[in-house]
Amino acid sequence: MISKVVRGYGRGSKDLGIPTANVSREKEVLSCSCGDFDHLPTGIYWGFARIGEVKTPSTGAGSSNSDGKGNDEESVLGKVHLAAISIGYNPTYNNKEKTVEPHLIADQSHPLRHASSTGETQFMDFYDQTIILSVVGYLRPELPFEGLEKLIEAIKKDIADAEKLADGSNAMALEERDWVKIASGSERLESS
Repeated sequence: MISKVVRGYGRGSKDLGIPTANVSREKEVLSCSCGDFDHLPTGIYWGFARIGEVKTPSTGAGSSNSDGKGNDEESVLGKVHLAAISIGYNPTYNNKEKTVEPHLIADQSHPLRHASSTGETQFMDFYDQTIILSVVGYLRPELPFEGLEKLIEAIKKDIADAEKLADGSNAMALEERDWVKIASGSERLESS
């Protein structure tokens, strides 16, 4: 799936402490192997995502600021991240429109890996950036939860399960990660 990141309801960051990069469903910017959002089966999945184009040394990847560390944007944009992905109607909130909402998961050693209020990855906002997303596997059905604490607990388990499944031993997962790494945002325009 190739699209743009759009504003969602703001609940991932504000209510849950688990921000998502909401995928645009607009036909002008969405390229999806299954057609459109309405054909995607609902559920919670895992996969890989990349925001922006791959950076090369000449375009700034690996550059660092005065303290010797790359800035947050440089450490995220153009890199492939594991993702826990919600596809559906968020039944706890009774949404009327289907959404695709990946939560990008930083490596355990990344400084933003435990930066959110619930101890999960907290990157900057990605609005209007290209997102390349590959759904690799199914984790569980989409369910309504009684209260935000139970929903947060379930999402944290989804994140942990995604990390276990993406341990590097699954050949199909490695192929999907590689596709996310090399896919171009311009493919969206060419395939539409």
